[in-house]
Amino acid sequence: MTTTSEAPGLPILSKAQFVALMAMLMAINAISIDIMLPGLQEIGASLGVIDENHRQYVITSYLIGMGSAQLFFGPLSDRFGRKIPLLVGLAIYGVCALAIVFVPSFAGLLALRFVQGIGAAATRVISVSIVRDVYGGRQMAEVMSLVMMVFMVVPVIAPSIGQLIMLFAEWHMIFVVIALFAALVATLVSLKLPETLDDENRRPFTAASILGAFRIVLTNRVALFYTLATSFIFGSLFGFINSAQQILVGIYGLGVWFPLVFAGFAGMMAVASFTNSRMVKRYGMRRLSHGALIGFATVSLIWMIASLFGPVPLWLFVVLYALAMFQFGLIGPNFNAMAMEPLGHVAGTASSVLGFTQTIGGAVIGAAIGQAFDGTVTPLAIGFFVLSAIGLGFVLIAEKGRLFSPHNPAS
Repeated sequence: MTTTSEAPGLPILSKAQFVALMAMLMAINAISIDIMLPGLQEIGASLGVIDENHRQYVITSYLIGMGSAQLFFGPLSDRFGRKIPLLVGLAIYGVCALAIVFVPSFAGLLALRFVQGIGAAATRVISVSIVRDVYGGRQMAEVMSLVMMVFMVVPVIAPSIGQLIMLFAEWHMIFVVIALFAALVATLVSLKLPETLDDENRRPFTAASILGAFRIVLTNRVALFYTLATSFIFGSLFGFINSAQQILVGIYGLGVWFPLVFAGFAGMMAVASFTNSRMVKRYGMRRLSHGALIGFATVSLIWMIASLFGPVPLWLFVVLYALAMFQFGLIGPNFNAMAMEPLGHVAGTASSVLGFTQTIGGAVIGAAIGQAFDGTVTPLAIGFFVLSAIGLGFVLIAEKGRLFSPHNPAS
């Protein structure tokens, strides 16, 4: 295997292989959520869950564990390198997946999902750190877009895989499949991924050093407010994921067609990520993402108004949500790249702070939207519009009131 000219730190990976491996690492989290959506009803029935909204905690507990542990794995990877902490996280994740197969209660499942999320935190925070180790500026946005494009294939196929598993086995088999995927990714990381953190960029793993790095992140206006903006936009996405089964199956009666429609939404994000990877070098991160955020807010406003006037027909819901997801695919990779760009010297800790804020914030906001489900799409539509407006406010603060203006030729 050859080294790419753009990524001299990857002696045994080509650029395409690097993108594929990073996408697999990030897909760990998508698989942990999306593959079980068709099985939530059976999980709840099997473990005695009475309130349908409480089934959403299977997702929320995982996200809380994954978000909180990122504060640990980021500084750890800045001290000991990327590879070893990544493998430890994958091991925790896989073992918990197998343990869930034998869990006797819903409370026990939630506890194991929380710990599984802790292990998955390594994949989220360290994969972003690795990309930042190797690329910067618009190149990082391009690579992150390609990673997101491949990564978004998982939500396209994961619910269908989950539905297929449910046709031939019980919900326990879903977690066996998750554990097998973790073992495959861990094997590839062990054999193919070199260490990307240079020795001169390693930071001591002390309280003073960690707090100092956190201070660097939290006092950087661009990094902080793009992180907050992303958190609120993620909150809307998590709100839909929490209530997707109730909306698409409960309201619209899609039944076994639920994975197909869900895949279509994810496919729009994948198309957007590919579009972003082709256009970002020419137009820049700010022009693309700021326009997409305004588009996201506009679509959400139309959806909210429509929902307030009565039941939203399926065709209109699908069109509006698909448009919103296309805009989301342009927002996510660019906002993350802009937040990380000024923090390359503390990439691991920076990624952990950003990931913690985005995941915990998004999970809590998404849980609130999901728990507000009342048999209509109105709470979700209102949540989308309000959160997009708040996100736009944070972007205006980050940019000192100027949208669409590149800070330098690389942004």
